Amino acid sequence: MKITTEQIITDTDPRIREKSVPVPVPLEAEDAELLQGLLEYVRNSQDEELAEAENLKPAVGIAAIQVGVPRKLIAVVVPDPEDPEKNLEFALANPKIISESVQNSYLEGGEGCLSVLENHEGHAFRHARIKVRAYDLLQDANVVIAAEGFLAICLQHEIDHLSGILYYDRIDKENPMKEDPEAEVY
Repeated sequence: MKITTEQIITDTDPRIREKSVPVPVPLEAEDAELLQGLLEYVRNSQDEELAEAENLKPAVGIAAIQVGVPRKLIAVVVPDPEDPEKNLEFALANPKIISESVQNSYLEGGEGCLSVLENHEGHAFRHARIKVRAYDLLQDANVVIAAEGFLAICLQHEIDHLSGILYYDRIDKENPMKEDPEAEVY
């Protein structure tokens, strides 16, 4: 399934706030095809030539609800902190955070989202470290992912989509640039 920028719904569409439903594992063909399409979009959006040729917005992750499908499917592609020449890639079904640190983290420049066209400045606080249980299509197995840093932030952002939560819901409305001296900042 080929996913295009035109298929991505925005935060003005009430469907973006829908709660996603779990999918059966092993994946049905339709879910596997959608999940593969989500992964391809993110991969291709990070290739300058492909992104320009296919008019793709740059992304590090996407959830199925962002193309109007309320199913618990997400794809994430981020640089490997141990080898910048490689990416960490996940195509996850039914991801669930099973543990999280007390310590916070956030992106200094704020988060962005394919479904949010308007800029929302501020710090969206996330857990610095998490463990996620899911089925990973790429490994064709149930996995537990121990994540920290940028990967942890990205996974939490995409998992939030499954509950109808957008990153700007996590920004303090009274003090958007509030800092946490204990937090890890990226």
